[in-house]
Formats: sequence, structure tokens, C-alpha cells
Amino acid sequence: MPLDAKAKDVLLVVHPADEDAGDPRFNDVKEILRMALEKTVAEFGLFSLRPSAQHTNGLRYLNNLANGSDLNVVWSSTTIEKERNYLPIRIPLRKGILGYRIMLIRKDMQASLDNVKSLEDLKKFTVGQGVGWDDSKLYTANGIEVIEAKYSNLFRMLSYQRFDLFPRGIGEVFIEFEKNRAANPDLAIEENLLIYYPWPYYFFVSKNNQALQKRLETGLRKMIKDGSLDAIFWKYNGKAIESVNFKRRRVIQIQNHLLPKETPLQDESLWFKPKVN
Repeated sequence: MPLDAKAKDVLLVVHPADEDAGDPRFNDVKEILRMALEKTVAEFGLFSLRPSAQHTNGLRYLNNLANGSDLNVVWSSTTIEKERNYLPIRIPLRKGILGYRIMLIRKDMQASLDNVKSLEDLKKFTVGQGVGWDDSKLYTANGIEVIEAKYSNLFRMLSYQRFDLFPRGIGEVFIEFEKNRAANPDLAIEENLLIYYPWPYYFFVSKNNQALQKRLETGLRKMIKDGSLDAIFWKYNGKAIESVNFKRRRVIQIQNHLLPKETPLQDESLWFKPKVN
């Protein structure tokens, strides 16, 4: 179908560009976005999809969304504040898998982490996070010291002992380890722990864009019904889930005080649940 952004009655959808060229972290979300729009052409019309002209971090993209400049949809973890300032589409794009965290560490840290059994034990270590990530507030609220930096610098900073732990979603950690291990040969994946906190990841649009909110929710609901949302989830996360070995890992649960009460935690069809026995 013709998707010319200049054509009459074609919806232009502008999403965040990759923070760094070749960054694969959001390939799954971009595929979901395109498919949700494709599945709603009959009801809502043609669309054109492109990335923002800016390459920046998630916090800046949210500010641009609020200002009505540069883009009209973002993807982000949710918080009470975000749902107050933007319109969420409350369907977790990654089935909540980002709430299951495995840590990148230096190889020499494993022995110390073998003794970690609780959140109190975890508080003895510092955590690295990207600038503007909501996880930083969560870790801080739970008594864990956070060091913030640009995402692409965090792997080198971990190697240089600027902080101790870099928790990553289970769909991220194995890919990032392989990508960064050559430049950081002392990098390792922690062997025995799993940090968990409920962490849904949504599409957000501006408060005055109910039409796009309705279209995206309609498309996502269709994807749930026909199984295509699950298919994308397993395409990008299946191998990582097999590699985690949930049964072997000690789970340390962290409270998420940022989570809105409207979060659909009771709808089991929306969430990934690991098999632990």
C-alpha cells in the first residue's frame, strides 16, 4: 500500500530513533508498532512510519512528546507521573519481561555475589544505570546506590570499577554481553541471582492525541487475539529465556513504588511468567 507521508489522509507516526547507530534494543518494539498500525488500516486509514530526526535518550523523547515536537509516540516503562502527563496504552509490549533482571558484572565479583541472599545483601553494591532511566529511582528508593551515565559508556565504566552491577532485562543481557565482551574482557554474566520488580513497558502518546491512543490499543488488542504479539515476543526473547535457567537462580524482589494502581497486573494474558519448578 502507498505510505507516502505527503499524501492526503495519511497518518504520519514518528517514533524515537536509536540512541546510538545500530542499537538493537528496540527492534522488537518497532516491529510491534508497525504491525499494530498495519492491522488497523481498514478502520483508521493509511500511515507512514519513520524515526525521529534526533538521536537522544528516553527522557528527552518524552519531553519532545509533551511539547508536540519531533515525534508523536514513545515507548517507555510506566510510572505514576508518566501516566499523569501522557496517555498510556496499558498493554505491556514485552509482557513484563524487563522486570526480570540479570546482572552484568566483572568476573572477580562473582564470589562476593555468591553470598547475596536478600535485598539487604544487595545494598552493599552499587548499580549502574542510564541517564534518565526510571529504574534509578526504584533502586534508590530501595536503598541501593546508583551511578548514572550514557548507556553506551556503562559497560566500560563497569570494567573500570566505577560501579559493581549492571542489571539488565533477560531479553537484553545475553545480547549486550556478546556485543561488549571483546572490548571489556573481564565482563561476565552473574550466575545465580535474579532481581524482580513489576516493570511494564508501554507505548505513550500526548494527552491531546486520543486518536492515536485508540488506534494503537485497537491494533495491539488484535495482535493479542491473533497471536502475533506473542509471536514477536518469543522471536526476540525465546532464546534468552531458555538461557536464564530460572530454577537455579535466587530471586530478590524489589518494590516498585512508581507503579500506577491502574496497571493490569491481574490480566495474566498480558504477562510473562517463568517456570520455576
